[in-house]
Amino acid sequence: MTNHERITAAVYAAVDELNSQLPKGAQIEKSPDAPLYGTEGKLESLDFVTFIMEVEDKIKTEFGVDLTIADENLLSKEKSPFSNLRTLIEYLEELLKQEDGTGA
Repeated sequence: MTNHERITAAVYAAVDELNSQLPKGAQIEKSPDAPLYGTEGKLESLDFVTFIMEVEDKIKTEFGVDLTIADENLLSKEKSPFSNLRTLIEYLEELLKQEDGTGA
């Protein structure tokens, strides 16, 4: 399995975990284009924070790496990594490459 597939599986597992706690209609679709945060996102602030913590936990389990993926600068970026699941997965790939140090 490639890193991309492993990251996607970890993110989707976090989606499942969060969706089990959310009412119908507020759940995140498991699709690359599913909006997360911002004008189109369904998540309220607390749910978003819970989701990010869940993603960090799933990434740690899958890769054995402690990542902090949210900081205040990212939320205000024009192209936020939290726009949808695709941008989040791409961002996680970049973070893991930096963490790895190999750029692989």
